[in-house]
Amino acid sequence: QVQLVESGGGLVQPGGSLKLSCTASGFTFSGYTMSWYRQAPGKERELVAQITTVQGITMYTDSVKGRFTISKDNAKNTIYLQMNRLKPEDTAVYYCRGVGPYMVWGQGTQVTVSS
Repeated sequence: QVQLVESGGGLVQPGGSLKLSCTASGFTFSGYTMSWYRQAPGKERELVAQITTVQGITMYTDSVKGRFTISKDNAKNTIYLQMNRLKPEDTAVYYCRGVGPYMVWGQGTQVTVSS
């Protein structure tokens, strides 16, 4: 079964940090483009960060540049999103997506930034 499973979400105070993980199973994600998206209540899903699994080329949406870091571990079929200096506006459900021979979405993990 081809799937992505996210973990690491939770409740954190403004200024805090969280690290999300996304692990692929049922396929080898080498050669895929892996991404983190997020969707806040009442808003459209937006691309947050992306990484190519071969070259490791990364990109970020402007609102997270300098605060978030996407990384990968090909041996573990896993990508990560390190989120620092979190803001209330980062509150959303965070989804992992893989695009390659398949397009696969994870089920999402909730991140809430609140005092």
